[in-house]
Amino acid sequence: MSQQTSQITVNGREVVAHHSRSAWRKRQAWLTLGALGIVYGDIGTSPLYAVRQSVLATGGPTPSSDAVMGAISLIFWSLMIIVTIKYIVFILRADNKGEGGVLALAALAHRSPRLPRWMKATISAAAVVGLALFFGDGLLTPAISVLSAVEGLRVEDPAFGPFVLPISLAILIGLFLIQSRGTGKLGRLFGPIVLLWFIVLGVLGARAIFITPEILWALNPWVGIRLFVVEPWVAFVALGSVVLTVTGVETLYADMGHFGRTAIRLGWLAVALPGLVLNYLGQGAAILHDPAALASPFYALAPPGFHYWLVALATIATSIASQAVISGVFSITRQSVQLGQLPRMEIRHTSATDYGQIYVPRANTLMLIGVIAIVLIYKNSDALAAAYGMAVTGMMAITTFLGLIVAIRQWHWKPHWIALGFGTFLLVDLTFLGSVSLKLVEGAWLPIAIAAGVYLLVETWRSGRRVLLDKTYGGGLSTELFLERAAKTPIRVAGTAIFITPRLDEVPGALLHNLKHNQVLHERVIFLRVDVQDVPFVSPDKRLTVKKLGKGFFTVEAHFGFFQVPDVPRALEAARAYGLAIDFDTTTFFVRRETLVPARQSALAKWRTRLFIKLYASALEAAQFYRLPPGRVVELGSQTEI
Repeated sequence: MSQQTSQITVNGREVVAHHSRSAWRKRQAWLTLGALGIVYGDIGTSPLYAVRQSVLATGGPTPSSDAVMGAISLIFWSLMIIVTIKYIVFILRADNKGEGGVLALAALAHRSPRLPRWMKATISAAAVVGLALFFGDGLLTPAISVLSAVEGLRVEDPAFGPFVLPISLAILIGLFLIQSRGTGKLGRLFGPIVLLWFIVLGVLGARAIFITPEILWALNPWVGIRLFVVEPWVAFVALGSVVLTVTGVETLYADMGHFGRTAIRLGWLAVALPGLVLNYLGQGAAILHDPAALASPFYALAPPGFHYWLVALATIATSIASQAVISGVFSITRQSVQLGQLPRMEIRHTSATDYGQIYVPRANTLMLIGVIAIVLIYKNSDALAAAYGMAVTGMMAITTFLGLIVAIRQWHWKPHWIALGFGTFLLVDLTFLGSVSLKLVEGAWLPIAIAAGVYLLVETWRSGRRVLLDKTYGGGLSTELFLERAAKTPIRVAGTAIFITPRLDEVPGALLHNLKHNQVLHERVIFLRVDVQDVPFVSPDKRLTVKKLGKGFFTVEAHFGFFQVPDVPRALEAARAYGLAIDFDTTTFFVRRETLVPARQSALAKWRTRLFIKLYASALEAAQFYRLPPGRVVELGSQTEI
């Protein structure tokens, strides 16, 4: 009997272990499916336009077989070197407590030990440039993706030509209009649809490869290298079109926190990469078989009777890709606002369970206007292809630079591995960037112009905030000196007063303003500083830092990560554990509201001063941003010259 019990116990452990592994695998499968819908939508729709542009760059309207093979070889090895080796293998290791993206990576690099001041300044500048380039890319992706899909209608029947533009605009406008309702339910459909998309890509490509198998020689790296040897300038120029195949690669890293690196790696290696490689090879095979297929090599893969179904599927896939980019812009806008890179904006959470489901009305409106303008200006995907890629290559180079700092300072890689790995990545990134720069006149200036505008706004906001902080703080009454005189205050009224302030070593101006006019102090006075740290999340046990000053005065710091909502009342509920119980029915929040006017002599240029004043006036009110109870807020206004 004891032997049977022992056997059952052992088997029971095996069953538990089996179920544990089974549950983990099931979870990873669902995460991978979700990652397909969100992460790979952008890079997964590149076959719609990338091969045509790349082959035109290498061989012109009537390309030779060598030009076609060279273009496909460059595409394949770009996917392998940039996406697979650089991002999937190396960059995904550089996580900021599980989160990725250019701002998260910059924050991680900034925390590296023993960094000189100039290096920290360079990292901060790189983060702002990366942020600006991301916004530039975010406007172009929906436009070129949807246009390239809908243009499939006129491939089958030229009579559909006049309808391509209005149909594309209708899809894009509808996509932006549904953002305020949340995309959680729709998001659950993204994964299966994109999985179907990659399967269709692979099947169509494999069918064409079976008909023209000689395209498989393009997998040989020498085929692409030979193009550089025989026609180096043509090959270099062609990289400006080949880069279209890796657009969206930054999304792999930016969405790591949502799905984890395992799901992202599995989705790429098991689904996205095989589907893309087969389709790119298939399009090359179709052009080799019939050079006339260059007019639309993607739709040339469709068998008879399947063309319109493919157009419909491509339109849905590009809408999903656009949705992923829009969500990415919302996410990075939230990070930027939290870290003080942009003015406070309204951020609505459209899901009670998923922190990633957010809606930023101002960003949505600006993106809608920008995308419509781009579509009306360029009118077709061929013209847009010349503008596309500049922002992507710039972000790739910035990611390599920041990753290099992390590898040196935090991973402590040996110099020869640094030179071999990141030296190669940087060379590839700069080569692509140089090639895309040749298209500045053709249209690559557009993402640069958008990025320059965003950079100007960000730098003006940051510089103006520093000047304003110097104007309002730095020479005021110290907290210690004020406490020495606090006993002389004639009247202390019942209740709690909370003054939100950026500095705890000085008495908030709102308190002095209130004391001057009302000549009273509350029984308890709390100086509250909201601290957004350069990490995605701050755990609840580290949310508050409370210090008792005596005479009824306290200082409280509320710590948040840049992915968290700065909900001040909810954070203050934890103050009870520090001996500071706050009854919000008897608590008043005092917020200082500045009215800015131009000074005769300002630290900023006159035009930047006027721009900052407008940005400051457009910022969301602090009471609303920090979710203060509406009936318990007192705003004390003052006028400040800047």
